[in-house]
Amino acid sequence: MPIFRLEEDKIYFPQPTLAESDGLLAVGGDLSVDRLLLAYSNGIFPWYDEGNPIMWWCPKERFIIRPNEIHVSHSLKKYMKKHKVDIMIDRDFADTMHRCRTKREFAEGTWITDDMEKAYYRLHEEGFAMSVESYVDDELAGGLYGVVIGRCFFGESMFSDAENGSKIALVKFSELLAENKFVMIDCQFHTDHLESMGGVRISYVEYMEMLERGMSD
Repeated sequence: MPIFRLEEDKIYFPQPTLAESDGLLAVGGDLSVDRLLLAYSNGIFPWYDEGNPIMWWCPKERFIIRPNEIHVSHSLKKYMKKHKVDIMIDRDFADTMHRCRTKREFAEGTWITDDMEKAYYRLHEEGFAMSVESYVDDELAGGLYGVVIGRCFFGESMFSDAENGSKIALVKFSELLAENKFVMIDCQFHTDHLESMGGVRISYVEYMEMLERGMSD
């Protein structure tokens, strides 16, 4: 099946079910707020390397965490009891996103390009993206950022500057989301780490049902 090529001056996507087996749906377009909101509202997200065209993905099998089913390991529970742990929402969105980028650049590489940083900061300014930062004994330990639409959170990336930093951010944030009746955290792709924290695979059909429910009010 040929890859769909998007135009910058027309905001649209092909039917998400037309994505290839690996999830690739389309290339091109732009990272405008309107296009990103249309994408996430249909389970589509951008993921590409610096210097390449924007690539849009919509995997047929989804990987999510239900906020009220976050799993906290015994060792993490012990750690959190031993230390003072807190989270802060939107301490500094741009800084948190950039920390996620630099951590990955020096490890396995990153998809968080200059254009992505600018685009998601625009989303943040419009109220559709947020960051979460964790503190251990009053010191910044880690964080994460993502897109929020209705009662759905679409996780983008995490970083740790100290032991368990990103795990604490995810656990405490999940508890907050559960309190506010959020239906899911979209993890986009499976990782063993997120599976150990409660991540589960669901079909695209079930995913869209949850997404519609989360955006209904």
